[in-house]
Amino acid sequence: MKISRGFTNAFLFFAIAAFFFLSSCKQDVNTGFESENGRIQLNVEVTESGQPLYSILFDGKNVLNKSKLGLVMNDIDFSSGLKLVEASEPLIVKDKYQLKTGKKSDIIYNALEKTYSFITAKGESMDVVFQLSDNGVAFRYQFSDASDSIKIVTSEATSYVFPESTVCWLQPMSVAKTGWCETNPSYEEYYEKEIKPGTPSPLKAGWVYPSLFRVDSIYLLVSETGLDRTYCGTKLVPGTDNNEYRVGFPDTREAFTNGNVNPEVTLPFSTPWRIIAIGSLADITESTLGTDLAKPELKVDFSYVKPGIASWSWALLKDNSVNYDVQKQFIDYAADMNWAYCLIDVNWDTQIGYEKIAELADYADSKDVGLILWYNSSGDWNSTTYHPKSKLLTREAREEEFDRIKHMGIKGIKVDFFGGDGQSMINYYLDIFEDASRYGLMVNCHGATLPRGWQRTYPNVVTMESIRGFEFLTFEQANANHGPSHCALLPFTRNVFDPMDFTPMCLYKIPNINRLTTSAFELALPTLFTSGVQHIAETPEGMNTVPDYVKSYLQHLPTKWIQSKLIEGEPAKLAIMAREADDGWYISGINGEKTVKNVSVDLSFIDDLKGMMITDGEEELSFVKNDIDLSKGKKLSVQIKEYGGFVIYFEK
Repeated sequence: MKISRGFTNAFLFFAIAAFFFLSSCKQDVNTGFESENGRIQLNVEVTESGQPLYSILFDGKNVLNKSKLGLVMNDIDFSSGLKLVEASEPLIVKDKYQLKTGKKSDIIYNALEKTYSFITAKGESMDVVFQLSDNGVAFRYQFSDASDSIKIVTSEATSYVFPESTVCWLQPMSVAKTGWCETNPSYEEYYEKEIKPGTPSPLKAGWVYPSLFRVDSIYLLVSETGLDRTYCGTKLVPGTDNNEYRVGFPDTREAFTNGNVNPEVTLPFSTPWRIIAIGSLADITESTLGTDLAKPELKVDFSYVKPGIASWSWALLKDNSVNYDVQKQFIDYAADMNWAYCLIDVNWDTQIGYEKIAELADYADSKDVGLILWYNSSGDWNSTTYHPKSKLLTREAREEEFDRIKHMGIKGIKVDFFGGDGQSMINYYLDIFEDASRYGLMVNCHGATLPRGWQRTYPNVVTMESIRGFEFLTFEQANANHGPSHCALLPFTRNVFDPMDFTPMCLYKIPNINRLTTSAFELALPTLFTSGVQHIAETPEGMNTVPDYVKSYLQHLPTKWIQSKLIEGEPAKLAIMAREADDGWYISGINGEKTVKNVSVDLSFIDDLKGMMITDGEEELSFVKNDIDLSKGKKLSVQIKEYGGFVIYFEK
């Protein structure tokens, strides 16, 4: 048999290529990498089967065991059979940006970046880009090859494998199409507290971000950011053993009408960033990693975005309060409190009507108050009946509605009842944000997914619910019983990176509910929680029951912060936070447990020596005000009642 020279050369070429591919486990590629301060050490390797792995040390301690990298497309598997062909030299990454809302306004981000390049046996390439900052790890998948054909990402191999000693605080993902009027998932479940890795989710649908872990004394907060039109929102699902969590895709029902769920993309493209904040509890709480890696602000005019406090009747008074007279009363209430906004909730289109809403908008404007209007987002993904409904489903409908309310003087919209995390639903969110931005409208989303850094890209996204908020406490006693520990956990989980519309603060009484928290606990929440627009639950009647000094304090509340510092905390048990505003420092503390606590509040960062503190009085629903003088020392002893709280204010 005669063999041609061309066949021989081709055979030799493939034999050599196969040899180099199969020897991928014996690479000379430099896989080590550490942060600039040396506290975080990352290692990347590839198994004999071609599975890429990464692991993380913090201060020399293993905090993440060997965990998987990669993803799978409909026609290419980038999770196994790979060879690591190159690891770049670390590059310096520097960024400086401002946020219109949030816990910090001027942010500097410094990191080192290293790119690990992999190829399949057929030569298809995937890069994994890692960035290490002083207290965080971020990575994403990058595909540089060009292709016009649609690629479907069917799954991610990405996982997080924790040491045996790990303790977790995790919020269950709710099952799609369940709950009231099939409105789940809405990121509205209670966190499971201090559980071991591998504990099954009670709803069997995985866990939402952000997810908090503690390895001995080191905390890790896992989330994602930079989610754009090319991808879906993800979650954590069980891995191959109890200590592994894997990145999971949404339920197939989490889609916009006739839309897709899994990512459908053309190349080149990059996935969202997987982010892990690492360090002390203060490092976690003060981290800005969720916006550091988010996409920069759109280059349009966002000067109309004004953070502020809003009055809101529906929280305690419900549907029947949405009428002309009550809303006029709540506009007067907002004006009296020096608050910027009044939110008019469900069914306003029929119970008040567009013409009367225009009258209210003019009246509010005369009082220097802006109106925010509620909308139902839903198409066919749930059976809710609240309205106005289906006004936002198409660009044509949105533009008509936005143009109408803009000319009425409306300042923002609250959009409720979204349908999950599929790529088509993510695109629906972004459509609303972008169209609203052109009409100068701020946006608040309820019944919604996690923002994932959207407030940086779209500054008109002033807040999103994405939590079991105050309204649930008004529905049944069981929710009110969860209130103290739930609130004391949120500064370390849900509210770390993204604004949260918990709609806090009831100083007086909740109808038909025994409120466990004290009035000073409630008073602390508007500054303990961050939200670009902070919607306050308390009514004018409730406000009339408090001392003048409490009302005066609330008349000057900011929602934009220069910086934030954790003074002391323990997830679900204690949270004491300091936030600096233009006019001074606000310190808020709450006790999530049914036990009196004596704490020493370190105020050494305060230059001013004189301030005031409001705590709980001896009688139920009462307060006590004390002047503070730090001239004799900057540590303040505070006794916090069971489920109690306090606020401190130092004027600049």
